[in-house]
Amino acid sequence: MKSFLKKLIPPLILLSPAFIILFVFKVLPIIFAFRLSFYDWGIAGIKGFVGLKNYYYLLKDPFFWQSVINTIYYTIFAVPLNIIISLIIAYLLNRGIKALGLFRTIYFLPVITSIVAVSVVWKWLYDPNRGLFNYFLTLAGLHPLKWLEEPRGIFEMIFSVHLPYILRGPSLALFSLVLMSVWKSLGYNVVIFLAGLKNIPDVYYEAARIDGAGMWQTFRNVTIPLLSPTTFYVMIMSTIISFQVFAPVWTMTGPPPGGPLGTTSVIVYYLYQKGFEEYQVGYGSAIAFVFFLMILAITLFQKLYLEKKVYYEV
Repeated sequence: MKSFLKKLIPPLILLSPAFIILFVFKVLPIIFAFRLSFYDWGIAGIKGFVGLKNYYYLLKDPFFWQSVINTIYYTIFAVPLNIIISLIIAYLLNRGIKALGLFRTIYFLPVITSIVAVSVVWKWLYDPNRGLFNYFLTLAGLHPLKWLEEPRGIFEMIFSVHLPYILRGPSLALFSLVLMSVWKSLGYNVVIFLAGLKNIPDVYYEAARIDGAGMWQTFRNVTIPLLSPTTFYVMIMSTIISFQVFAPVWTMTGPPPGGPLGTTSVIVYYLYQKGFEEYQVGYGSAIAFVFFLMILAITLFQKLYLEKKVYYEV
């Protein structure tokens, strides 16, 4: 036992700086924020212990639920679009294309570019009067759009009918943020999918060719199943990242951010608004922990149910 402890002490000493940093800057703030969620804490400090009132008011807050719906819409559109487009690009790049390293670099450049810089550029592209996107729409004989200023849902715009709020789909403003985020994060997923495709043994493709399978049959019956672990990873990470969207809302929408009519107000922005603009720190902390539980529940659902469809090569 003593010899085991002697062997254990050196690694603990080496790891202690990292443990201390994580404890001081991660664990302690989380504990303190959880404590704050049970208090009425404003700009003047603690006003008193309120128990579960912050959580009770949160469940009745229509603006919170609007931000939840907006976040879900954002995720529902951003994640599948990102996965489908990045998979197609990675599949095409994997077919013996020349200058593969150059293409990987080109696709990955937006990932390492500042999200604020990207948001500013795309806000100019979306400008209803001088934006490049409306210029192309005009050249095509279509009406220009008020991209970041349009509160109507995309389904309502497509079908030209009035729909209940939850069925309208994301507003055009929110969908514009989705398109920007897909472009911004596309390169990371392309690289991940490309690595997954490189790890699929050629013997499976040779067997498919011998059996007379075409390109689509090979892609559906060989590539997709063997790539499912990579797809599962990309889906989980993309979902978590999509739920945490904040910078594009703050930079591209408004004033005030979250417009028009609150249709781009997502959970993280609403948390920021309550905690750092209105100084309702206790209420903001309650939002943060409910948000954490939502992400945890979604991740566990993906882990418990969707992972069953993942094929792990033995």
